[in-house]
Amino acid sequence: MSQQAPARRYFEDLAVGEVRESSAHTMTRDEMIDFASRYDPQYFHADVEAAKGSTFGEVIASGIHTMAIWRRLDHEIAHDIAWICGVAWNDVRWRVAVRAGDTLRARSKCLAKRESGADPRRGVVEYHYSLVNQRGETAWECVSVNLVERRPPAP
Repeated sequence: MSQQAPARRYFEDLAVGEVRESSAHTMTRDEMIDFASRYDPQYFHADVEAAKGSTFGEVIASGIHTMAIWRRLDHEIAHDIAWICGVAWNDVRWRVAVRAGDTLRARSKCLAKRESGADPRRGVVEYHYSLVNQRGETAWECVSVNLVERRPPAP
C-alpha cells in the first residue's frame, strides 16, 4: 500500500493565529562541539576547558547551530506549506543559551497574511518562530516574512 503525500497548504489555507509545535530534540555536548568546530569555533562553543572560564561556565551551542536545529524541527510542522521563499527575518533574538541536555521544540505562530501587490500568484505571510527548551524558556526567536503560493485556479 503506498502512502499518500500530505496535501499542500496554500496561502488561502493558512490561518492567522494558528500555532504549531514540533517534536523534541535533545542537544548533546558532542553535537554542539562538532558543529562549532566546523562552523563557529569560538572557545565557548568548541573548547570544553576554555569554556569553563567563560561567562557561561561551560560549552554552549552556537547561535548558528541553534537556528539550524530550529530549521530542521520547523520542517516537521511546515513541510506541507507551498513555500516560495523567505524574504526577511526581523527581531532575531537569542534569549537563553542552549546547553548540553536541553530539549528543544520549534513553535510557529501565523501573525499576519496579505495578498502580494506584485504577483497575484503568491501571498505574503508573517510568522513568529521560536525554539523553546524543556523549562518553557524561549532560547531563540524571530519574526519571518515569507512568500507562499496561492491556490492554483481549478482547471
